[in-house]
Amino acid sequence: METNENNRRKQYAAAIEALLYVSGDPLTIGDLAQIMEISEEEADAAVSYLIASLEEGDRGLGVVRFAEKVQMCTKPEFASYIDRMGEPLRKQTLSQAALETLSIIAYRQPITRNEIEQIRGVRCEYVVSSLMTKGLIREVGRKESIGRPILFGTTDLFLRHFSLEDLSDLPNREELVPDEMTV
Repeated sequence: METNENNRRKQYAAAIEALLYVSGDPLTIGDLAQIMEISEEEADAAVSYLIASLEEGDRGLGVVRFAEKVQMCTKPEFASYIDRMGEPLRKQTLSQAALETLSIIAYRQPITRNEIEQIRGVRCEYVVSSLMTKGLIREVGRKESIGRPILFGTTDLFLRHFSLEDLSDLPNREELVPDEMTV
């Protein structure tokens, strides 16, 4: 026989599933708790329960966590079916230059365009503009120096695109670059 706590968690998880489905956009645990008038701990436990229950079953949907937010999504293994629908999803690929620039920003943020160019050794005005247009980076402020250059950082879309909950999930930079190449 199930306890009242398990029943309540299931009910909260079902409500969260409905909220995420209707929203379409990511919601924070705080948003969910406020909407449902429950504690953040209860909302977080219900989200964890929902994620586990969607992973267990033969379901086409899942819930992902990133940047302290949660969002409903389709499971990657069903992408080919979704692509066959009347309007296929646009897949954007990133050039090698864009990936290099994005990784520099991810590891060094906040960082100016000039600092990125010094690391890469080439101009990157177009690449930075392209990454901003794609929503992977954004302006995060201005550097306190001559000319007050723009500082760039990554976005929630960057985290979601690379399946990261937060920046601490990035691979350790020292493990990726040999000692003699560390910048």
